[in-house]
Amino acid sequence: MARLPPAVARLRAAVRHGLADLPAGSLVLVACSGGPDSLALADTAAFCAPRMGLRAGLVSVDHGLQEGSAARAAGVAAWARGAGLDPAEAVTVAVGAGGGPEGAAREARYAALDAAAERHGASAVLLGHTRDDQAETVLLALVRGAGPRGIAGMRAVRGRYRRPLLEIARDDTHRACAERGLEPWADPHNTDPRFLRSALRPALDSLVGVLGEDLVANLARTAALVGEDTDHLDALALAALDECRAASGPDREGAGDGPGPERTADGLDAKRVAALPAPIRTRVLRAWVLESGVDGAELNHRHLAAVDALVADWRGQGPAFLPGGIEIRRSDGWLTASAP
Repeated sequence: MARLPPAVARLRAAVRHGLADLPAGSLVLVACSGGPDSLALADTAAFCAPRMGLRAGLVSVDHGLQEGSAARAAGVAAWARGAGLDPAEAVTVAVGAGGGPEGAAREARYAALDAAAERHGASAVLLGHTRDDQAETVLLALVRGAGPRGIAGMRAVRGRYRRPLLEIARDDTHRACAERGLEPWADPHNTDPRFLRSALRPALDSLVGVLGEDLVANLARTAALVGEDTDHLDALALAALDECRAASGPDREGAGDGPGPERTADGLDAKRVAALPAPIRTRVLRAWVLESGVDGAELNHRHLAAVDALVADWRGQGPAFLPGGIEIRRSDGWLTASAP
């Protein structure tokens, strides 16, 4: 019996581990662009899932941003059906203009994947991000000053989404495609310097040349360690949020002078929040303002610093203004959130 190529063996072990907790009969959908990472993942899932008592399907999202994208997505879906993946479909999305091209495409893609998961009753959606993608994410977070939440990078499991290849090197997905006779698509966006992640890749390659081959693995391991710490602090913050929350706070400012703004969240006891350690306090405030309807993608450190100043540096200042027109005010010792 021929020995299984090492790259193929590593991918199969990673996918088996990533799906081990799913109940028998569960459907997993692979998000596949046709690139080497997602194609290798789809091929591996097609092999592993039925042997684990699971069903595997595929969704290829056509963003409509490149010539021939519709035909390519349809071709990926046709390949998937031949590989035994069912359902296998190509889905076309309309990419909006907001949030930059990368962010808008990502938003449209995840909306399509969520819809496909709901439509087919999938238990999980598999993404082909590798250890190299994780290292790039950590560097991007450092460049942007994103803090621990950004440095924690992508999670192996987040809701219905799973990244079973997050500890697998990108070289392994390329080797697995070659060993399995797969013909991946080379996305020109991956080398287009207009996109920040693509522009970063040559810089990361240069750093590897200077600092050694372990750099990518070390960055990915840093993400995992920071992620564990972040999850623990987030859990402590949620418990503290419950303790600081007001079931019924004082009336909002101006309530006696007219209808005023609509109240969007329960209040917080400002003194209780101020007494929390800073890493917990800022997480409490972040979780609370997200409850008020603020888009987490638009919330940045300046917004949170303004809200934090209402409790940690209170001098009678006016409200903090957040995305979506949300206002955070302090009155009579309570923080309240309101929208226009």
